[in-house]
Amino acid sequence: MRVLVSGGAGYIGSHTVLALLEHGHDVVIVDDFANSKPTVLGRLESLSGKHIPLHSFDLTDVDKTERLFDQEDIDAVIHFAGFKAVGESVAIPLEYYANNLGSTLSLCRAMARHDVGRLVFSSSATVYGDHAPVPYREDYQPLSAASPYGRTKVMVEQVLTDVAAAHEGWKVALLRYFNPVGAHASGQIGEDPQGIPNNLMPFIAQVAVGRRDKLDVFGDDYPTADGTCERDYIHVEDLAAGHVAALEHLDAMAAAVRPFNLGSGTGTSVLELFHAFERAIGRELPYDVVGRRAGDLPAYWADPTRAREELGWWTTRTIDDMCADTWRWQSQNPQGFPDA
Repeated sequence: MRVLVSGGAGYIGSHTVLALLEHGHDVVIVDDFANSKPTVLGRLESLSGKHIPLHSFDLTDVDKTERLFDQEDIDAVIHFAGFKAVGESVAIPLEYYANNLGSTLSLCRAMARHDVGRLVFSSSATVYGDHAPVPYREDYQPLSAASPYGRTKVMVEQVLTDVAAAHEGWKVALLRYFNPVGAHASGQIGEDPQGIPNNLMPFIAQVAVGRRDKLDVFGDDYPTADGTCERDYIHVEDLAAGHVAALEHLDAMAAAVRPFNLGSGTGTSVLELFHAFERAIGRELPYDVVGRRAGDLPAYWADPTRAREELGWWTTRTIDDMCADTWRWQSQNPQGFPDA
């Protein structure tokens, strides 16, 4: 298939682009580089040995999105593009709703006009909100996220469900993934957050490489094994493989729209991940325990049964693999991707 990957220069998007190419698919990227850098493309082409067409614009631009589908022969879409910081979404909710909903609406209009009905959507475990029982299952209702970012995911899932119901033949996979970490085994691409990292692993990596003094651990009095929050971490390369599996399963889906959890099915605590990273680099790192952070849940993880049974997908990489690959990326690229 010839696959349009929106946000294909981003962290998860870039790894998925390589996985698609490795599986024999052709790829076209659209990315406005709001949260990524153009130098990613050169590394993707170097790693894959293939030219990757790139369109650089904001998908909320309806006219440019329409022209893209006029210019390119597209069989399917994997939609990553969107703002993704929970805390930032609380501060600037209008920007999140405008961007994440607007880009999806623009994309769906163009897909409908050009008879492109295969879509894999980058959703999130945040759609389960604060009250879903652990482990999270895809059949849980009602979806109720706790931040504007999460609510855009809930809304887009509903939009895509309605669109698929209105257009015969559409097939949509909603991939609800948990905590992506790690990097490509080459060390050439990885997570490069702009500004202060929002997630644990890149923060630890930046402490290890000397960009930050220490890690703040937000609370050690939760009802977990060591008192720190537990999350379901998934290697970004396993996650990329999940997108390929979902794409290749679309035509076989009985339902027009189907959600899938992409997670390991186990929880790892903050301190467990931190100490695994210390093992990866062979030395201890500084950290302080500080007060709890508002909104943090004690523990959650996926029930990945549906993805295993229907997509033939499951995680293969360990926490130690995730830390070793992250350190290879960060140590080779201490400041992240170079500017163009």
